[in-house]
Amino acid sequence: MDDWSFVDIARLVERKQAAAVAELSRESRPLAEGWLAFGGPGAYVNKACGFGFDRPISESALDGLVTFFTSRGVEPRVELSPFVPTSLLEGLARRGFVLQRFGNVLARKIPQGDDLRALLPHGWPAGLIIERVDPKDAAAVREYVETSESGFLAEGEPLPQEFLEVGLKSVQRPSQDAYLARMGGEVVAAGGCESSDGATVLFGTTVKPAWRGRGIQQALIVARLERGRERGSRLAVIISGPGIPTERNAARLGFEMIYSRVTLVKHGEGLVPSS
Repeated sequence: MDDWSFVDIARLVERKQAAAVAELSRESRPLAEGWLAFGGPGAYVNKACGFGFDRPISESALDGLVTFFTSRGVEPRVELSPFVPTSLLEGLARRGFVLQRFGNVLARKIPQGDDLRALLPHGWPAGLIIERVDPKDAAAVREYVETSESGFLAEGEPLPQEFLEVGLKSVQRPSQDAYLARMGGEVVAAGGCESSDGATVLFGTTVKPAWRGRGIQQALIVARLERGRERGSRLAVIISGPGIPTERNAARLGFEMIYSRVTLVKHGEGLVPSS
């Protein structure tokens, strides 16, 4: 990525992620250069992240990590880049942490002055309108949160209160933008982005099942690239599950794989898992 090394991108992405979960959680605590965050039972912000690059993590700090979560009744969970020291992995293994899942971090430069919509292989979908949500419009904000989060739940599953709480709070962050996509006035998709430190991270993209396969997700990606450029970003990042449509659509728009991050979890009787 020219002036961005892979480890530079990892430091930036993991730091931004940690800052976000700390801000959006109910409780947080620093851990080395990262954060521990708790947003309520089952909340997806329940994690330890952003650490392992520049400061050693002591045995007592790892014990404190475990206690932070177990004392709140949830499974301890850690997200790590591949650039952390082996000693950290060994310390987590000794405490019973196991692999939960992988996430692929994809990135591309945001070109200055180019027509970003020209990236779309089939052009802009006919009739599609993508609008930025006004954080002061309570109805639009709630519609964005409900639409965005629906793609990460089983079909028909109600939105957990913890998800709603985090989503409503996130839209109010000054560095964040939320988008709704409409066809004929109907909301068909949603997605968000956060821009700071020269990089825009795209996240929370959901296209309703009846509207998939029409290029709407790609258009949402391009709309957020445009917004990132407006905010002065030179780099765009997407974190995706391996092999899912998000990853394929990002690759078609010039994103390339930078690294895989891992989520480790420590199971325990009576502890609530987090999404």
